Amino acid sequence: MSKGSKYLLVSLPTSISPSSHPDEALTALRSTISTDNGTTYPFAIPTFKIGTLDALVQQADDLAKLESACESVVHKVGESLKSILDGDEEKVQQNKTINDKPVDQYLRTFQWNKVKYRADKTIADLIDSLQKEIQGIDNDVKAKFSQYNQTKTNLIASQRRQTGNLATKSLTTIVDPKSLIQDSEYLDTHLIAVPKTVVKEFYKSYESLSPMVVPRSAAQVAADDEFVLLSVVVFKKHSAEFVHKCREKRWTPREYKYKEGGKEEEAKEVGKLEKDERKLWGEAIRLGRTGYSESAMIWIHVLALRVFVETVLRYGLPLDFVCGLVQTNSKLAKKAKSNLDANYSYLGGNAFGRDSKGRIKKDDQATSNDMQATGHLGDQEYSAYVYYEFEIV
Repeated sequence: MSKGSKYLLVSLPTSISPSSHPDEALTALRSTISTDNGTTYPFAIPTFKIGTLDALVQQADDLAKLESACESVVHKVGESLKSILDGDEEKVQQNKTINDKPVDQYLRTFQWNKVKYRADKTIADLIDSLQKEIQGIDNDVKAKFSQYNQTKTNLIASQRRQTGNLATKSLTTIVDPKSLIQDSEYLDTHLIAVPKTVVKEFYKSYESLSPMVVPRSAAQVAADDEFVLLSVVVFKKHSAEFVHKCREKRWTPREYKYKEGGKEEEAKEVGKLEKDERKLWGEAIRLGRTGYSESAMIWIHVLALRVFVETVLRYGLPLDFVCGLVQTNSKLAKKAKSNLDANYSYLGGNAFGRDSKGRIKKDDQATSNDMQATGHLGDQEYSAYVYYEFEIV
């Protein structure tokens, strides 16, 4: 997709052109926008079953909320893809398609999916179907990426146990079980990882850390660049105090219990986690790609329904309107909007007074805000014509 693209959906009555013909009305819209401010494409919307006015007003509200939910899901799926692809923007964009088309191309050639969303269904049924679909996609993608992230976290922790320093790594391959007192009724062998810089201090003080430390029982078990691993024998009744005092000294007591076949088990666990992580990575990528495509497609269909419902509410029946998709950017979108206001503010009738730049006059601003707060305008400023801005990132 073109980086930084902003899209405008504009619906106008065909009466903006002298002949009231849709093609001529689209040409008038293109001229109003001007090629300097964006490129305008026809955006075909089917004719749906129209119910009562009250139903349409409620549906407009429902669609505004649903569109916001769709935008949120598309954004979340995009962020999940970015995370799993380590922020590689090129790869992220390759996975952000709609029906295997680049986003720009899909929008420019949009056609309502009549197989999935039959136009002969009621608008309420279509909203319900789209709502269930977007919720299902959100749940599925969230669950799969959560599963992948948990497995990756477990793998990193398991690898760290194999490759870290003596204060963190697994001791299974390091400690000879013969050097430990095991199954004693009275004695415990404690393993303490001590920074190399304070080993001398440890030897001087360990016997007095708690009562009943066996004198001269400290012995070096292993060493690396940062730590020395030492074993100390303590009577069980004072083990907890000894461990606590070691922590106070910022020495690291290490839990270790010999287990037959422990080395093989750990290696097997790491191998399984590596295999699971690779498998889930592929599944998450595929589901993320599909989830992005389907959630973005649903979003555009919801927008198309919003345009249709708002068009009926604004311009009434019989339906004679033209809808255009404008591809632009944030800066030029303001100029395009200004041109539209200048040419079509009269469509608002007497509801609002406007200044020479097409902006709602101060006296009428409160009315506009009230309509936004209580009606179907969502978070967009009221326009005298049907107008929606959106970005797909």
